[in-house]
Amino acid sequence: MGVSAKRRPKSQPTTLVLPPQYVDDVISRIDRMFPEMSIHLSRPNGTSAMLLVTLGKVLKVIVVMRSLFIDRTIVKGYNENVYTEGGKLDIWSKSSYQVFQKVTDHATTALLHYQLPQMPDVVVRSFMTWLRSYIKLFQAPCQRCGKFLQDGLPPTWRDFRTLEAFHDTCRQ
Repeated sequence: MGVSAKRRPKSQPTTLVLPPQYVDDVISRIDRMFPEMSIHLSRPNGTSAMLLVTLGKVLKVIVVMRSLFIDRTIVKGYNENVYTEGGKLDIWSKSSYQVFQKVTDHATTALLHYQLPQMPDVVVRSFMTWLRSYIKLFQAPCQRCGKFLQDGLPPTWRDFRTLEAFHDTCRQ
């Protein structure tokens, strides 16, 4: 038993604390990269960053970050309220619309896909590039079936590499 313990590699720390100014600079660069996307950064707790990403007139995304690591995302419709009664970003309530609930689920999956702890700025940029592909959420047909709607929903899945649109049932 002692031998296997010696061979086991030491676990690397999974959280990298970066200075808030560095995080602000990365977010500012990403904001400039995508003119159809606006990013508003706030720090309600001092160090943790919260982003309100507005993608054209299509949707709004609340991104909760710890340093440059994305913890949680909530996608809502462009006209939906993203603030609590106290004026803070509402990180708990889901969208009233099924289409944005689906996109929230897909965004959570994307967070698991875009994992590269050594380069968190690349992860955030990749995630935002993926998120930007939703600018044509209601205009892009499914790449497999060619339809705009299936079961009353547009193609809500975006391929992680090609960013092509698919319905949930068509992506397999």
